[in-house]
Amino acid sequence: MAIIITDECINCGACEPECPNNAIYEGGIEWTMSEGTSLSGTYTLETGSTVDVNAKQKPVEEDYYFIVPDKCTECEGFHEEPQCAAVCPVDCCIPDPDRVESVDVLLARKVRLHGE
Repeated sequence: MAIIITDECINCGACEPECPNNAIYEGGIEWTMSEGTSLSGTYTLETGSTVDVNAKQKPVEEDYYFIVPDKCTECEGFHEEPQCAAVCPVDCCIPDPDRVESVDVLLARKVRLHGE
């Protein structure tokens, strides 16, 4: 599963620097696939749309921190547990029940994002 941040987020920002994929952004902030990754050129999102990796994308959430699902690996291949959840003081970083993913899928995403 990718991790999501619920609306219980207090905007403390503790999660953002912990993400090895730079998948966490402050509410209202545009994001790119290239930030925190080794991607270049274009990238096909899981929705099927292809984007320039440097193109600014619309925020997933306006009012509180959010996680870009296409960049989330649940810290597989980096840490034993999702670091956002480990540091969140209000436990609002939770598995997304609508996005169940196997460890193999998460590790493949890590390789795709970082070329490792």
